[in-house]
Amino acid sequence: MSVSLVLIIVMAVLFACGVYAMLERSLTRVLIGFLLLGNATNLLLLIVMGEPGVAPFFGAAASPDEMSDPLPQALTLTAIVITFAVSAFLLALIYRSWQLGQADTVEDDEADRAVREGTADVEETMDDEIEIEDEDDEATTDFVGTDTAPITVLGSRDFAGLRDDAPVDRPRNPPGPGEKGEDA
Repeated sequence: MSVSLVLIIVMAVLFACGVYAMLERSLTRVLIGFLLLGNATNLLLLIVMGEPGVAPFFGAAASPDEMSDPLPQALTLTAIVITFAVSAFLLALIYRSWQLGQADTVEDDEADRAVREGTADVEETMDDEIEIEDEDDEATTDFVGTDTAPITVLGSRDFAGLRDDAPVDRPRNPPGPGEKGEDA
């Protein structure tokens, strides 16, 4: 199997440019970097596939060694679909970011700047987290009684027109001698 050195170099350049573009603050550049990484991955799968052969259909080749491997082809199609879906999602994020702030760059907030400069007080931050956890403990919503439960289970006793014959996950009782089963 001989792999073209040009394909390997192009793949490496695409990976490098994609990673570099994804490290930028602009969401548009992140999208471009992601697309470059997707194309580099497809090229990698093309390189891994090896020599082309006969289509992998039954009876198309005299021996299985003459057939091409269908797995890299399936992985390439999957990678194309995933790249398309994530690109559509990133485009939606970029559009929403542009609507809200007229820019597609991600800015640092005060907490990020404080961490970067080393001025963030770690103990104060820990105390804030403990206070939040204490507030969460007081506001639990464990539905213990039926009067506080958000869902009321109704049966045939509650409404005359309601039937209780829906399928259940419980095993059915087998009929005794001389009895009809529940299905009859």
